[in-house]
Amino acid sequence: MADIKSPCILVCAIDMKSGYCFGCGRTRDEIAGWLAMSPLERDTVMAELPARLETVERRPRRETRRARLARQRAEGQ
Repeated sequence: MADIKSPCILVCAIDMKSGYCFGCGRTRDEIAGWLAMSPLERDTVMAELPARLETVERRPRRETRRARLARQRAEGQ
């Protein structure tokens, strides 16, 4: 079975104003239906996520998994 790409960074909370997850930028329906989506549908949603994340009202207070991994790669760990 192939791995399914996911934008999840384990910061799971929905911005009530935009309706997007603070961590990944997906909607509740997209999160719930992620495994049932086709690879093309997932890629389409993933392409929209950076712009969506710009619209959320607040940012996570703790270091996210994505940020931690990027920092560790930059530090050469």
